Amino acid sequence: MSLVLGLLSHTLSTVLRYSGLRRGCHAPRRGAMEQEKALEVYDIIRTIRDPEKPNTLEELEVVTENCVKVNEIGEEEYLVVIRFTPTVPHCSLATLIGLCLRIKLQRCLPFRHKLEIYISEGTHSTEEDINKQINDKERVAAAMENPNLREIVEQCVTEPD
Repeated sequence: MSLVLGLLSHTLSTVLRYSGLRRGCHAPRRGAMEQEKALEVYDIIRTIRDPEKPNTLEELEVVTENCVKVNEIGEEEYLVVIRFTPTVPHCSLATLIGLCLRIKLQRCLPFRHKLEIYISEGTHSTEEDINKQINDKERVAAAMENPNLREIVEQCVTEPD
């Protein structure tokens, strides 16, 4: 009987370890994977150009490595959360920057994802309104139908030669 219980215990332990259901077994690997994905996201968005200036969002510190968080929400599916910081609290182009972030990531992310983009809390005078706009699929689609706006977004997200 004790032999059977020992084998059953060992088998259950093995199944739990490989399934990721037992806390601690895959947590370091999962955290490392999420960090790797976050760096991959940052590498994509850091080269987006500012709509007004000749600088990238990275150079202006609108985005940093710390502004990107990635969490696994399903098998091979991730929640990507970006919190960017406009250069000034009344930046009139914050919505456009958020749109550029969204478009570039929708085009370039090589893994399944859900995307949430926000202005860092307390860094813009109308952050709540802008957050709603840049996370509303219908508003994003409508904005990209405007040829002038689409051209500006394309200029910002296109990689320099």
